[in-house]
Amino acid sequence: MSPPARRSRNPAPTVSSVRRLIDSHSHVSKCKEGPEEVLASAREAGLTRILSVGLDETSNRDQLVIADEFEEVYVAVGRHPNDADGYDDAAAADIEKLAEHPKVVAIGETGLDFFRDTAGPENQRRAFRSQIEIASRLRLPIVIHVRDPKEKQDAVAEAFEMLDTAGPDLEVILHCFSAPNWVEEAAKRNWYCSFAGNLTYPANEDLRVAARKVPENLILAETDAPFLTPQSKRRERNQPANVVETATLLATIRGVTYEELEGTVTANAERVFGW
Repeated sequence: MSPPARRSRNPAPTVSSVRRLIDSHSHVSKCKEGPEEVLASAREAGLTRILSVGLDETSNRDQLVIADEFEEVYVAVGRHPNDADGYDDAAAADIEKLAEHPKVVAIGETGLDFFRDTAGPENQRRAFRSQIEIASRLRLPIVIHVRDPKEKQDAVAEAFEMLDTAGPDLEVILHCFSAPNWVEEAAKRNWYCSFAGNLTYPANEDLRVAARKVPENLILAETDAPFLTPQSKRRERNQPANVVETATLLATIRGVTYEELEGTVTANAERVFGW
């Protein structure tokens, strides 16, 4: 199967007058409610597209089953850094084979996580490097997870360095953007920054400051459902419909109307995922 043609990088977004929103990162199969209920709530909230992200061989397939049933669901397939132990050539081949599915629009999530020690750093690097190569070869965007222990930036710095080796044509989405000191570096590289429910937590003022700095054509909104529930529902498990709360705060932070922010992130997602 020939890789899809990619569009020009990050042109100015076209803001639609139609109310609609997207969730650029969730795990629909892991939500507390079943897919039917989750997606009904998402539609009621105005969502038209959801990227449901795999974490390993099993969950990659779980997302594809849901995507085959529900029109608004698209999929990223990959191996999460916390599950990188045991990643080998067979795992890489499996990701590449699954990426032939017409509703797979990205590779990942992948990256480096030095906060949790569930997978060795070298195994994380091996899996990450492999998935960068797959995304580059297939000309698909790559969804990045990076996490460091508090006050450290080793994983972020190393992830940026590894992604740089792929060259400027690789489309990068920094999922659950939580590295405020790196927002300018991401912008220089034309990488997308996707903000999740932790943007709404009172302690994360530095993240809200960073959200103001992201160029209009590079900003996305997500839930990471069922994780990172926004502040008003923080005791509950998250779901894609809750992206509206994060988008509402993003609009306030950036000094635009909700409708403008909604149109911007939807246009950006359409461009990078091609859905």
